[in-house]
Amino acid sequence: MMRYGIAAGLVAALGASLGAQWLHQPDPTIPRMKDGRPNLSARPPKTSDGHPDLSGVWAVVPPDDFSKRADDAFSADLQFISKYALNVLSDFTPADSPMRPEAAAIFRQRAAALGKDSPMSHCLPGGIPFSSLIAPFKIVQTRRLIVMILEDNNPTRQIHLDGRKHPDERTPAWMGYSIGAWEGDTLVVDTVGFNDRSWLDAAGHPHSEGLHVVERLRRRDVGHIETAITIDDPAMYTTPLTIHVTHRLLPDTDILEAVCAENEKDRIHLDR
Repeated sequence: MMRYGIAAGLVAALGASLGAQWLHQPDPTIPRMKDGRPNLSARPPKTSDGHPDLSGVWAVVPPDDFSKRADDAFSADLQFISKYALNVLSDFTPADSPMRPEAAAIFRQRAAALGKDSPMSHCLPGGIPFSSLIAPFKIVQTRRLIVMILEDNNPTRQIHLDGRKHPDERTPAWMGYSIGAWEGDTLVVDTVGFNDRSWLDAAGHPHSEGLHVVERLRRRDVGHIETAITIDDPAMYTTPLTIHVTHRLLPDTDILEAVCAENEKDRIHLDR
C-alpha cells in the first residue's frame, strides 16, 4: 500500500496532460506485419551514418504488478512508471543501503513530510534519471545532437554528439549537461553539472551537486531500448548505483503537452 501511495502522489504531481493531435498517426518508418501492425521485433533502424536510430516516442516497461492493474483510477499512469522511480534503491535491502549518514538524514526528513516537499509537487522538474522513468518521452536524433522531449513538465534535454567536453564553468542545472558518444551500437551519455534540488525518486533519495550519471542505451530491436543507468555520487552514497530498465516504443503516437502549473489543484491537498 505504501508503494501505491507513493505512486498516487507521483501521478498527482505530474499535472494535467493537455489534449494533442496526431495520437493515431501511422509512422511510415516503422516496419509492419501483414496485418498492418508495427513489427516491434524487427531489426532496429540505422541512421545515414550507420548508428542505431533511437528516434521515436518511448516509455519505460513497468513492473508486472503495475502493468496488470486495470481496475483503478491510476492504471493508465502506472503503465509508464518504473519501480526505480518509486525507489531507486529497490534492489537493496535496508541493511545493505549504500546511503551515507548525510543522505540518510535528508531521506528521513523527506519521508516524514510524506513527499509534500517533492519538487514535482511544486511543479518543478523531476530531473535525471527520474524524468525518463515516470512518463513517455520523445527522442529526436541527428548526427550531432539528440534531443529528448520529456512529457512530464521537464525542460527539453540536449545530448551533444559533436565531440565537445563538459564545460569547465557551468551553472548547476536541473537536467545537467549531457554529452554522448557511440561505443559500437550503444549510445553512452555522460551527464554532470546538476543542482541538488531534484530527487532521485518519489521516495526522496537525495543527491548532491556532484552527481554524475552515465546512461548506456542500446536499441535491441524496433520496439525496445535496453538502458543501464549508473548513478555516482560519492558525497551521498558509498558506491555507484546501476539500474537496468527497458524502454518500449509507443508507435504511431506522440507525446502530450503537460503544464503542471496551469489550473493546478493538487498542491493544497498535499499539505494536509
